[in-house]
Amino acid sequence: MSQKIWLGRIYLKEEGGYEIILRALCHYKKRLRSIGRSPELRDAAMFSQIVQQEAMKTGPAIDQAVGKIKNGLENPDTLNELQSDIPIFEKALSCYQADIQKAKNSSDKFYSELIPDVRAVTADLEKIKTALSKISEFT
Repeated sequence: MSQKIWLGRIYLKEEGGYEIILRALCHYKKRLRSIGRSPELRDAAMFSQIVQQEAMKTGPAIDQAVGKIKNGLENPDTLNELQSDIPIFEKALSCYQADIQKAKNSSDKFYSELIPDVRAVTADLEKIKTALSKISEFT
């Protein structure tokens, strides 16, 4: 029985995918810290508390994933350890993508504070799309 090989590690290291993933993780952490002010939760006090508690649990996982990526850049042999972090990469990238789109299309102050320079990050939308497809590739 052959073992699957994770091609996402090639994208991370050789194709520079780590840059967009690190930006997405940084944004995701910022988003989770401000989740209580999110327009989606403004009128849902009880649900907001539950979401905030879950967000606090996710923060350390983000820090660990960032550390693993940085370690993997210095020691490529450890890049395979990042396979377990694919779900958090996908969540971070999807969150970043959605917030960029909301910042572009919404006049809500929350999104303009979350993403102050929408024009600068609009270029990330294509990179996010690529990253989402590449990080989950196996052969």
